[in-house]
Amino acid sequence: MQNITDFLPIILLFLVMYLFLIRPQMKKAKQEKQFASQLKKGDKVITMGGIHGRLLELNDDGTCIIECGAGKIKFERSAISMEKTAKLNAPLIEKK
Repeated sequence: MQNITDFLPIILLFLVMYLFLIRPQMKKAKQEKQFASQLKKGDKVITMGGIHGRLLELNDDGTCIIECGAGKIKFERSAISMEKTAKLNAPLIEKK
């Protein structure tokens, strides 16, 4: 019985770490993977660097070509920001 109570704080620490650190990261990674798989030609996107553009091509090697004001630029798909793109494509709410 003494052995179990000695390890109880360590077990609780791992449980808290899983619930507050590991699990949310896994959930976010799953959402980002789903977002990247749903991208299609013509979507308006924003990169993590803040470049706004429209997807022209999605390549099998994990890259994509974005058309922006400067021309066509090749990016990694992982450089497209899920949060910023979702805000860009969200319907605008009219203020009265």
